[in-house]
Amino acid sequence: MNKHVKIFAPATVANLSCGFDVLGCCLDNVGDEMIVSLSSEPGVRITKIDGADLPLETHKNVAGVAVEALLKEYKKDIGINIEIYKKIKAGSGIGSSAASSAGAVWAVNHLLNSPFTPQELVAFAMEGEKLASGNAHADNVAPALLGGFTLVRSYTPLDVIKLHAPEDLVMTVIHPQIEVKTADARSVIKQNVDLKKAIQQWGNVGGLVAGLFTEDYQLIGRSLEDVIIEPLRSILIPEFNNVKEAAIQKGALGCGISGSGPSIFALSKGIETANNVAESIKEVYQKTGLDFDIHVSKINKKGIKLIES
Repeated sequence: MNKHVKIFAPATVANLSCGFDVLGCCLDNVGDEMIVSLSSEPGVRITKIDGADLPLETHKNVAGVAVEALLKEYKKDIGINIEIYKKIKAGSGIGSSAASSAGAVWAVNHLLNSPFTPQELVAFAMEGEKLASGNAHADNVAPALLGGFTLVRSYTPLDVIKLHAPEDLVMTVIHPQIEVKTADARSVIKQNVDLKKAIQQWGNVGGLVAGLFTEDYQLIGRSLEDVIIEPLRSILIPEFNNVKEAAIQKGALGCGISGSGPSIFALSKGIETANNVAESIKEVYQKTGLDFDIHVSKINKKGIKLIES
């Protein structure tokens, strides 16, 4: 049994416009690093956090809570030390809390010789998401753990499905340096949905899943439409409509809010188009005076990756 492991815990894009709380995908070159080690002293300890002002107390940290959920099911007294090197900013909308939650349980599972399947790890990581946002959603932790695109078919019971990821899909993400807390973004959502809009949204989810499996890029583009959540949340994100228009004009298949925002994603066919989209949306945000980051990434089909053991 290895005594320690160093991992890359990737950023993720959740919802993908039409799939609120059920669809997500994994990025390839954006993410945190974590070092997780076994200890002779039972219990879970967060020993170091670099790059973010986050709590070291186990019960207040998403990684600590997620690992405690795993160890409760494992039913053995194990000591775990966790170091977190944050490179995904909290509140960015690209799965910062999910990277910590999913990365921690993946690493511990690896150290214990994988007693749990990746699908089973999703449930433990969801406890971290519950701490972060008040809601145990899986649309970020599932793609982080399984890689590629994922669909949460059901939460009760939990049923997560890995979807096909066409090779040519590339994600462009712009992250304005403002914070939109997941809890705040959820507060603007209406609890009742118009039936006509719900039918339209269901059709888009089905169309997107079909488009991924058949590699029908035009169908993917037509399906990246959110008629329920985006109209409410987009008002929290400066220049959202202008970014979306610029991305589409440069050839993006679709564009929408990444998770709860403020990041905005655009999905394109091919790296050249994705880079053109990046330049186009960069021009929009340079006029705002706001600081921002832009990421261009292929879809990470593997998810969390082992760096060192």
